[in-house]
Amino acid sequence: MSRKRKGIDAERELIRLLWEKGSAACRVAGSGSSSFPCPDIIAGNAVRKLAIECKTSKEESRYIPKESIEQLKTFARVFGAEPWIAVRFAKNNWLFVSLDDMEDTGNHLSINLENAKNKGFLIEELLK
Repeated sequence: MSRKRKGIDAERELIRLLWEKGSAACRVAGSGSSSFPCPDIIAGNAVRKLAIECKTSKEESRYIPKESIEQLKTFARVFGAEPWIAVRFAKNNWLFVSLDDMEDTGNHLSINLENAKNKGFLIEELLK
């Protein structure tokens, strides 16, 4: 299975979980390849709107280019949504991490499994 296909499948899994927890959610087709800033998923309910960048990793750390983070921030600001990183490390649940809780490594922001578990939110915690 291609890397792109795995990413799409992960996004679809997260959309299903968001709907199961009572939030509307949809995948933004072409995210990452559009000339406009757009997240992987937009989700929300009557109270809260989320702009979500999804990442998965078999490793214990995940690095995201700062340019992707800036695009997420821009979209969230214009749309009136909260920017979040949804990360799932191998054999772990999805965790939602605030951009403020990521480590600046120069050209990237990073999150590792330990920090994601300590600072991130499970889907139920994020949506309550």
